[in-house]
Amino acid sequence: MLSRGKKLMLNTSTSVIYQVVSVVCGLIVPKIFIEYYGSAVNGLVSSIAQFLNFITLLELGVGAVVQSALYKPLAQKNKTEISKIIVSSEKFFKRIAYIFAVYIAGLVIFYPMTVKDQYDWGFTAVLILVISISTFAQYYFGITYQMLLNADQCAYIQFTVQTVMLILNAVATVIMAVIGADVIILKLITSLIFLLRPIIFTAYAKKHYDIDKKIKFNDEPIKQKWNGLAQHLASVVLNSTDVVVLTLFSTLENVSIYQVYHSVVNGIKLLVTTFTNSVQATIGDMIAREEHETLDNFFSHFEWLIHTIVTLLFTCTGILILPFIQIYTAKVTDVNYYLPAFAVLTTLGTACYCLRLPYNIVVLAAGHYKQTQTSAIIEAIINIVISVVFVIKFGIIGVAIGKPVAMLYRTIYFVFYLKKNIMGRKTRFFFLHCFTDIVMVLVSVLATSFISLSEVTFTAWIFMAIKVGVICVVVTLVVNLLFYFKEVKSLSNKVLRRKKSA
Repeated sequence: MLSRGKKLMLNTSTSVIYQVVSVVCGLIVPKIFIEYYGSAVNGLVSSIAQFLNFITLLELGVGAVVQSALYKPLAQKNKTEISKIIVSSEKFFKRIAYIFAVYIAGLVIFYPMTVKDQYDWGFTAVLILVISISTFAQYYFGITYQMLLNADQCAYIQFTVQTVMLILNAVATVIMAVIGADVIILKLITSLIFLLRPIIFTAYAKKHYDIDKKIKFNDEPIKQKWNGLAQHLASVVLNSTDVVVLTLFSTLENVSIYQVYHSVVNGIKLLVTTFTNSVQATIGDMIAREEHETLDNFFSHFEWLIHTIVTLLFTCTGILILPFIQIYTAKVTDVNYYLPAFAVLTTLGTACYCLRLPYNIVVLAAGHYKQTQTSAIIEAIINIVISVVFVIKFGIIGVAIGKPVAMLYRTIYFVFYLKKNIMGRKTRFFFLHCFTDIVMVLVSVLATSFISLSEVTFTAWIFMAIKVGVICVVVTLVVNLLFYFKEVKSLSNKVLRRKKSA
C-alpha cells in the first residue's frame, strides 16, 4: 500500500511525463493537419471538437462532486458508501450518454449549415459522428471509474494510460496523413484509439475495488449533485467559448489560428493543471481527516510553488511564442499566423487561469459547490459578453480579452472566500505573490530583450529558448531569494534529503 506522500510523487511524475508528451503531440498533430489538409480543415476539426465538448455541460459538474464525495469514504475504507456513490454516479452518466446521442444527432443536422459555403453536408455530418465516438464511450461506461482512481490518489494510472493513447494517436495521425488518407478515415482511427481509454479504466477499477453493484439506497449518496453546475459551467465556458464565438462570428481560418496558439499555451496550462489535480486528492484527504495545521502548511508551500512555476513558464512562453509560431507556420501561405497582440493576450489569459488553481482546488476539495456557484455564473457571463462584443470589433484578438477579465474577478473572489469560509488564510499572502509575479515578469522581459531569433529554424529557436530559459530561471531564483527565502531553503533541503536517501 503506497503512502500519501509516495502517491503524490508518483502522480506528479507521471503527470509531468503525460504533459510533456501532450505538448509535443499537441504541436505535431495540428501541424500535420495544416500542412496536409489546410487551415480550414484544421479549423473545422477544432470547431467540431469544441462543440462536442459542450456536452460536458450536461455532466453538471457531477464528476468533480463525485470525486469530492469519495474522499471521506476512501479515507475511512467504507466500502458500502463507496459502492453507493459509484452506483449512483454510473446511473447518472449513462443518462448523460443517452442525451449525448441526441445532441450528436442535433449537431449532425444543424452544424453543417454553419460551414455549408466551404464543406458539403455529408462530409461534415460524418466527421461529427466519427469524432464523437470516444466521447460517447467515456460517458457511457468510463468516467465514473476515472473519478474513483483520482479520488483514491491513483491518478498515475490515468496519466500512464493517457500518455500511451496520445503517442498512438500522434503516430497514427502522421502515418495516415503521409499516405494521403481521407481526413474522415484518419479521425475514425484516432477515435477508436481513444476508445481504449475508458475500457482500460473500467477493467482496472473492477479488478482492484470491491464494489457492490447491487447495493440499494434511499438517500442520494452524492450530495450537491446539481450544485456542481456552476463550477463546471465556468470551466467549459472558459475553455470553449472562444472557439464557438469565432465559429459563429468570424472565420474557420481564425479558428485555426486560435487553435495553433492555443496548442502552445494549453500545453503549458495542462502541465500545471494536471499537477494541481493530483494535489487536489491530497488536499481532499487532509480535509476529510480534519488535519487543519497540516493543510495550512501544505497550502502555503503549494501556493508559492504554483505562483513561481506559472510565472516562470508563462514568462518564457510569452517571450518565445511568436518566434515559435513564425517557424511552426513557415510553410503555411493561406493564412497569416503572426499576431503579436493575440500572442500576448492569450498567454496572459492562460497564465491567469493557472494562477487561480490553488484557490479553486481547495474549494473543490472541500465540496463547497453550492456556496460558490453564483461567482461561477458571474464569471461565465463576463467571459461570454466581453468575448462576443470585442470579437465583432477586433476579430480574433477580441476573444482573448474576456478570459483574463473574468478570471481576475473570480480569483479575487476565491482568495476572500478561503479566508472567510475554509482556511482563515490572510489575503495579504495572495497580493504579495502577485507583486512578486509582476516583478519577475518585468525583470525577465528586460533581461532577455537583447535576445532574438538568428534564423527561422527550429535549431535557432532551441538555442534562443535555452538562453531565455536560463536568464528567466536566474531571475526567478534571485527574486524568490529576496521575497521567499524560507520557502526556497525548505524546498532545497527536501531535494537534498531525497538525494541522500536515494
